[in-house]
Amino acid sequence: MSVTSKNGVPKVSIIMPSYNTAQLIAASLDSVLAQAFQDFEILVVNDGSPDTVELERVLSPYMERIVYLKQENKRAAGARNTAIRRARGEFLAFLDSDDIWFPDHLASQMKLFDKDPSLDLVYSNCYSWNDPERKETFMERCPSHGTARFETLVVERCQIPVSTVVVRKSALERAGLFDEKLLRCDDYDMWLRAAFHGAKIAYTQNIQARLNERRPGSLGVSSEKMQEACWIILEKLDRELSLSDSQRSCVRERSAQIRGRFLLEQAKTKLDEGQFGKAKELFAEANVYLRRSVLSLTEFSLGLAPTTARKLINVARKVRRKVRPRSRQDKEIAAAHDKPQEAPQP
Repeated sequence: MSVTSKNGVPKVSIIMPSYNTAQLIAASLDSVLAQAFQDFEILVVNDGSPDTVELERVLSPYMERIVYLKQENKRAAGARNTAIRRARGEFLAFLDSDDIWFPDHLASQMKLFDKDPSLDLVYSNCYSWNDPERKETFMERCPSHGTARFETLVVERCQIPVSTVVVRKSALERAGLFDEKLLRCDDYDMWLRAAFHGAKIAYTQNIQARLNERRPGSLGVSSEKMQEACWIILEKLDRELSLSDSQRSCVRERSAQIRGRFLLEQAKTKLDEGQFGKAKELFAEANVYLRRSVLSLTEFSLGLAPTTARKLINVARKVRRKVRPRSRQDKEIAAAHDKPQEAPQP
């Protein structure tokens, strides 16, 4: 089942939820079994997957090396919590069953804990499989700068790819585990709450995994839905956590920005559909949060000549860079709460 410590208890419990990944999970498991660090157990959770017959056929050769758990569908958060409650390791390592680790991943992450025993959570850089032809790293698209803590996670100065995380089980238990009510972005919520409850976080820019982020049907496909999820999470934290004045200000500013961006995406959708009146309303509502003169101009133009305005907006969208740098507002919020520091290296 696992290669364990002398006392028979594994140091690390590897958490692998599976839903419609029968064709991909073997590569993920092979990458785990190829790790230089071998003191682990593997918990695979069949989260009510419709491909169960095929999944169990694929898992058959691995059954002596894994703990196989089967449940009704509870989404990623519920699957992860099920595995966490069964985990025996002091540390938890997360690997989505369509991602892979490079052979030194666990060894490198555990060295960070050896170097600084006060750490609770560590993560790393990785390749993002948005485009199979382009080797883009996660931190090229979603950089980590300075200290990873509650405020910098809120404004996404530091962003954590779940399949690179190794964390003390006690840190997640202290924060209350994953929120199973959330439809998506439950990992973002988890890291925020862990940080709020005192988890010390570090990261390395070493590339230690490869993510399959844009698999059809995965929870991260819709940008608009992701924005909505992040906004819902921040509003939830504002209600439920005993935030300091500074933390609350940070959360509310970020929540307003994300809500504005969500409304802006909806406005663009209505514009493309030719629903000019609704688009005008949504642009106006978005501008309440974003306060951009260009949105005021767009709203005004839609009121006068909606067809012409749509053509001009579409031209502007085509020439705009596909990946925009972080907004000035994001930078200002982050700068108000943290100063850049060198990221820990293994």
